[in-house]
Amino acid sequence: MRSALPLVRLALVVWWAIGSAAVTAAEAARDQPARPNVIVILVDDMGWRDLACQGSGFYETPHIDRLAATGMRFTQGYSACTVCSPTRAAIVTGQYPARLHITDWIAGHQRPHAKLLPPDWTKHLPLETVTVAERLKGAGYATASIGKWHLGGPAFHPEHQGFDVNKGGYDRGQPPSYFSPYKIPTLAAGPKGEYLTDREASEAVTFITAHKDEPFFLYLPHYCVHTPIQAKPDVTARYAAKAAPGQEPRNNAYAAMVESVDDALGRIVATLEEHGIRDKTAIFFTSDNGGLAGITDNRPLRAGKGSAYEGGVRVPLIVSWPGVTKPGSTSDTPVITPDIPATILAGTGVAADPAEPLDGRDLTAVLAGGPLDREAIYWHYPHYHPGGATPYSAIRAGSWRLVHFYEDDRDELYDLAADASETTDLAAREPARAKALRQKLDAWLTEVGAQLPVPNPARDPAQDGKPKRKRQ
Repeated sequence: MRSALPLVRLALVVWWAIGSAAVTAAEAARDQPARPNVIVILVDDMGWRDLACQGSGFYETPHIDRLAATGMRFTQGYSACTVCSPTRAAIVTGQYPARLHITDWIAGHQRPHAKLLPPDWTKHLPLETVTVAERLKGAGYATASIGKWHLGGPAFHPEHQGFDVNKGGYDRGQPPSYFSPYKIPTLAAGPKGEYLTDREASEAVTFITAHKDEPFFLYLPHYCVHTPIQAKPDVTARYAAKAAPGQEPRNNAYAAMVESVDDALGRIVATLEEHGIRDKTAIFFTSDNGGLAGITDNRPLRAGKGSAYEGGVRVPLIVSWPGVTKPGSTSDTPVITPDIPATILAGTGVAADPAEPLDGRDLTAVLAGGPLDREAIYWHYPHYHPGGATPYSAIRAGSWRLVHFYEDDRDELYDLAADASETTDLAAREPARAKALRQKLDAWLTEVGAQLPVPNPARDPAQDGKPKRKRQ
């Protein structure tokens, strides 16, 4: 009997140790803040002024305005490129398009007789490039991409890039139709006449509901408000009735498309509130490039989508993150697309891949009202575009923006604080500043391995007319 006592004592010690470990683990889990859900909404071609909270007096966006009222609105938010695919690559990787060599919309425009040839750029998101979805999925997040992908064919679709769910993403950049049947191979047709943005919202609601009890990452890149300009007839008619003589030119169907994006956000937020998870869900709302000139009004910004100027890259950016963002706050800090995945990784406590450079900066301090320690942000577009762009690179440092044009090795310099419309080129008046910014831009291009345009041996000004346009 006495010989059994040590075994009893040992069992008691083991039992106590296991129990203590369980209590300690439970306490640690209770003290550890739950990882936030993350929703990234990327609108296609939405201009900087296309929201009521951004100054529009025509478009009606009450749900997006409410989102801004619960978080931070950036007045100097920028897309990573003046066209879509490069920005889409940046928002899922945190890398600049120049580093990724994805520098035009896929498959791009052709100018076979122009002065310069674009480089041999990459027309898909390589599988070896690690996405934020892959990092979050590895940390236990459920992941979904719902809407436009436009980063390569079937071998490079979202389901191969860290997303559990792909609804609607394929290689094309615009839908054959906004009304069902959509003829999108990765999205089953809905009831005849169903509107695509409504369907994207329904798919988002389904995903949120299915994963309400676990952390999730929802990437919602709407096809709206890209062409073709197709909207619900009744909503279009309401905007037509609202338009007054003498107003700035308005496209009523486009306004109805903007409203459909707003409606989708309203449904998503209502679902989060219904399930009691709004307070632990971070929402990022932005656009892939500036508004399409002639369809929307980007003023006071110069030009629009496909240009080298502010109208092509300054976009709405709203972040609503309960417990992080101060409700109703604004920031004039210049921020850019790659900052979004960098902030997501930092805010979820998920490390970036050590083998993958992260060009974006964590904006957590900015969201709390603090500063951002960064000298400059950059763009690189070694292509031609009907929106006005010829091959260019650009830098913004403080309020100064320098644009370098490759055709004639020319720099333009603007002080955005005094001249948001970029009407006065100050390069000749500020040669020292222009030189310093150009040197900084050149150093960055070298650092990221940017591909540059080259002289075109087939140049023929007589034949270099309107660019041949492929279907996006």
